[in-house]
Amino acid sequence: MLVQDVRNSVIDVADLNQLKWDLNRLQPVDVGEYITQLPSQQRAIAFRLLNKHQATDVFEYLPPDVQEELINSLHDVQVVQIVENMSPDDRAELFDELPAKVVKRLLQELSPEQRQVTATILGYAEGTAGRVMTTEYVRLREGLTVGEALSKIRRQDEDKETIYYAYVTDDNRKLVSVVSLRQLLFTFPDVLIGSIASDRVVKVKTETPQEEVARIMQRYDLIALPVVDREERLVGIITIDDVIDILEEEATEDIQKLAGVSGGDEATLSSPLITLKKRLPWLFGVMLLYIGASSAIAPFQSTISMVPVLAVIMPLFSNTGGTVGIQALTVTIRGLGVGEVTPKDTLKLLRKELTAGLGTALALGLTMICLSLIWAPPQERWVSLIAGTVMAINTLVAVTLGTLLPMVLKRLKLDPALVSGPLVTTMLDAIGFVIFLTLISSALHIFHLKP
Repeated sequence: MLVQDVRNSVIDVADLNQLKWDLNRLQPVDVGEYITQLPSQQRAIAFRLLNKHQATDVFEYLPPDVQEELINSLHDVQVVQIVENMSPDDRAELFDELPAKVVKRLLQELSPEQRQVTATILGYAEGTAGRVMTTEYVRLREGLTVGEALSKIRRQDEDKETIYYAYVTDDNRKLVSVVSLRQLLFTFPDVLIGSIASDRVVKVKTETPQEEVARIMQRYDLIALPVVDREERLVGIITIDDVIDILEEEATEDIQKLAGVSGGDEATLSSPLITLKKRLPWLFGVMLLYIGASSAIAPFQSTISMVPVLAVIMPLFSNTGGTVGIQALTVTIRGLGVGEVTPKDTLKLLRKELTAGLGTALALGLTMICLSLIWAPPQERWVSLIAGTVMAINTLVAVTLGTLLPMVLKRLKLDPALVSGPLVTTMLDAIGFVIFLTLISSALHIFHLKP
């Protein structure tokens, strides 16, 4: 990381030579963080101090808004040079964030080869293997010897994103087998690569969802995964750094959706306007749901006035039931996300949750009884038995909803995270309040109980 003296040296022109030396010897990710933290008017100055290779590497680590700012502030020639030298997948990701007019202009300035590569990647749907793959991979033809293969890699593949795997294809680019760099290095030069390459190739199609790609690479401990089209032709690879980004993106999306953030992609330092757009619609939706819950409570106003202790007890149903539901919901969504369970395991998972839920229901029910006995005056202590019973029932309902709702959405090919925490909490509040107040009203009516 940069020391504070170096961080401030961009302000003084006399220190620019020292700053240039510091920026070009640091890791690109650290320089990217440094430039991001600078005032906007100083970012372009710092970025222009980078040499050609460092500038390209640093640019890929900058946030989209800073990338767009630099594109607007740098000369067109310098911008095109940077974009031309970016890896195809990072370039496609950049173009996703830029305005359409800027993308069109940059595409026209790219070389025909890079323009075609970028257009191909952008042609695949977002969130698929085709959209996150890179076309920079090592391809070998069938029939080469190990010596010929190594010679080809030295001559032509120096700029590829990874050389740890080489993919063997036929004359039609159909993927046949894969061989590792280790195998090539430790095999005699005159041996045919076909005799050491493995035809058990783990691969994905261009339309494979990116989260499934991440699971496959995790399952088989791969650092790169080939991507083929519908005719089994090799079109790209996905590398481990891409998978780390995918996992972070998916985890962020699920966490934010569970909290009721629309889209699940709000950045921590996004503008207040974006924050409002992401959060306010869901908050209004939750309010509408609570209108339903409140409407369900409205007919019981006389009951609550007759037994005032209900106003003290009822918030516990809301907080505890919602928490139990979110616990089950989170575990289920996480299991679906990492592939531990599928909709076929619904009954198995539900049995497990209900078994644990029975113990939880008993413990929470007894706790509710004890608390109600403490809070209620002597003439209202009969309420504690109903409160404990409803707490136990609401707990079992919570684990059931938290388990079944994500499974149903997954079976319908929808995002399980759509069943967010606020939605489940609201549903459980309505269910718990209605059951509790109905039983209280029935007890008052049947047994003529009076406070």
